[in-house]
Amino acid sequence: MPVIHRLSPRLANQIAAGEVVERPASVVKEVLENSLDAGASRIDIEVEAGGSRLIRIRDNGCGLAPDDLPLALARHATSKISSLDDLEAVGSLGFRGEALASIGSVSRLTLTSNPSETGSEGQSAASEGRDMEVVLRPAPHPRGTTVEVRDLFFNTPARRKFLRTEKTEFNHLEEVVKRLALSRFDVAFSLRHNGRGVHDFRAGESDAEKRRRVAAVCGPAFMEQAIEVENQAGGYRLSGWVGLPTFSRSQADLQYFYVNGRIIRDRLIAHAIKQAYRDVLYHGRHPAFVLYLELDPALVDVNVHPTKHEVRFRDGRSVHNFIFSSLHRCLAEVRPADHVAAELAAGEVIDTATGEIRSQTGLALPVDDRPRDGVPYLAAQGVLAEAGAAYRGGQSAAWSPGAAARTGGDWSARPSQVAPQLGAYRQLYGAPAGGEAGAVAEQDIPPLGYALAQLKGIYILAENAAGLVLVDMHAAHERITYERLKRARDSDGIRSQPLLVPRPLAVSQREVAIAVEYAQLFTGLGLRVEAAGEESLLIREVPVSLRDADVEQLLRDVLADLIEYGSSERIEAHMDELLSTMACHGSVRAGRRLTVPEMNALLRDMEETERAGQCNHGRPTWTQLSLGELDKLFLRGR
Repeated sequence: MPVIHRLSPRLANQIAAGEVVERPASVVKEVLENSLDAGASRIDIEVEAGGSRLIRIRDNGCGLAPDDLPLALARHATSKISSLDDLEAVGSLGFRGEALASIGSVSRLTLTSNPSETGSEGQSAASEGRDMEVVLRPAPHPRGTTVEVRDLFFNTPARRKFLRTEKTEFNHLEEVVKRLALSRFDVAFSLRHNGRGVHDFRAGESDAEKRRRVAAVCGPAFMEQAIEVENQAGGYRLSGWVGLPTFSRSQADLQYFYVNGRIIRDRLIAHAIKQAYRDVLYHGRHPAFVLYLELDPALVDVNVHPTKHEVRFRDGRSVHNFIFSSLHRCLAEVRPADHVAAELAAGEVIDTATGEIRSQTGLALPVDDRPRDGVPYLAAQGVLAEAGAAYRGGQSAAWSPGAAARTGGDWSARPSQVAPQLGAYRQLYGAPAGGEAGAVAEQDIPPLGYALAQLKGIYILAENAAGLVLVDMHAAHERITYERLKRARDSDGIRSQPLLVPRPLAVSQREVAIAVEYAQLFTGLGLRVEAAGEESLLIREVPVSLRDADVEQLLRDVLADLIEYGSSERIEAHMDELLSTMACHGSVRAGRRLTVPEMNALLRDMEETERAGQCNHGRPTWTQLSLGELDKLFLRGR
């Protein structure tokens, strides 16, 4: 038998490094988290050769005292926890006390720090992958800490062989910096690679500055197609941005989720978000989001993975339900008015000579004197947004002239702000299309405008304040019919049908326990299940709409979801699939000719319907072509 012996400290550190230090990006993550925990307001990162040759990170945090420098390079030494109570409610990003020791065991590490404001009092400690006593040296340094890592894996050639190309390693490292930059808007980050500046994220806590940083990380297109989320209930708070279903991705590469400032990848969270997009996302596509969940640190265990990418919630079911309900409602509340208002805002051009806000066609538009974050507010944008609010509040069952809720007063009441071209604007949009009686004021233009014509019996062409609207009439009517069927089902409740002969189902003991625990949940969904033994269930009632479905397999899937996530929407999903099929067959088909009043009625129904931007299969139902986009097609203004 082999003789049991203690590992040498050097070998133990290198084994620990295998869990913590996978590549240069891992080093940057660990050091940046320490800098954030130290209260830094600015962090500068400089790397060479993708980080394998040099990683230098400087912060202006609280710094380390000379006596603490040797301990900082020792294993299991930390200032962030001291008892089990601290571990059960971790509020810092780093707390294991392994990072610097592990990094130092596989690189040439130099740690320089100064806790005082005097730059001449700094101290430096070095480690070169060997089990040796750390020697301190004076090193002038401003307040804060600099960590310099050279020649990563120089003493472990096998690990170094697994590193990818310089470009690949830098891409991983850059992604780590982006993730942490999104977690702390109040901290400035700069990144340089091989002497070239790559990123310079400025600190800022205002809404505009936060949106600017998110746009810099995720791209301007994401912010243009994102919905802001803000919800708080039951001790949880969810905030951030989620992309519209039309801004979906082929891969899950634009997804950032933070729990108390720590970015995580969690199956429970991913399942809740996926379920929220179930009705509106095209098959095989992935949503984009930047979301922040805040809760009591004692309700989440972050000490379940060496890299701290995974967490465990004390009450996973309530977290899942909170995230799902928050995003589900947020996506349902999106209306065409919100899209059109964004189009108008994007098309604004401020004339530097006159100060007027002009559309991309050069037509001067009236300006509302209500400030919006210091930016002049386009009156038509406010009209459309307030019209959408009127719909949400149930103030208008259908669009009619004068029905829009408007608090800014009539444009004519502010002659000093009304452009001379207002007459042309009134002439262009002042009356509904199709010869309908009655003049309509500018503020009463519906979000989707008025129908002009039908194209090939498939598309509806409409004119609104932003330009041209194209509507897929079958897809739009399909969503309208589908939502009506769901509302009718929810108002009448789910009817169940007793089975003449109960169906037995062989399951595990754990599944029987789950079925008994969630018996009330099954009953509310029209499915009555009873325990018939330690490893057997009886299905006595099934929902009427699912009487021809494979209920046994459905029940197994629901039990698996309850075990994994604490909740399941599979039964509702199957019912929704049936309603979706009914809506598809009951909607207007391509090739049917509609009158102008019928087309306008369809547009008004779309403005009132939840999730009207996508059909039941996730395809878009309408699109907006602004006047600026139309001008580009014909090279106008060049």
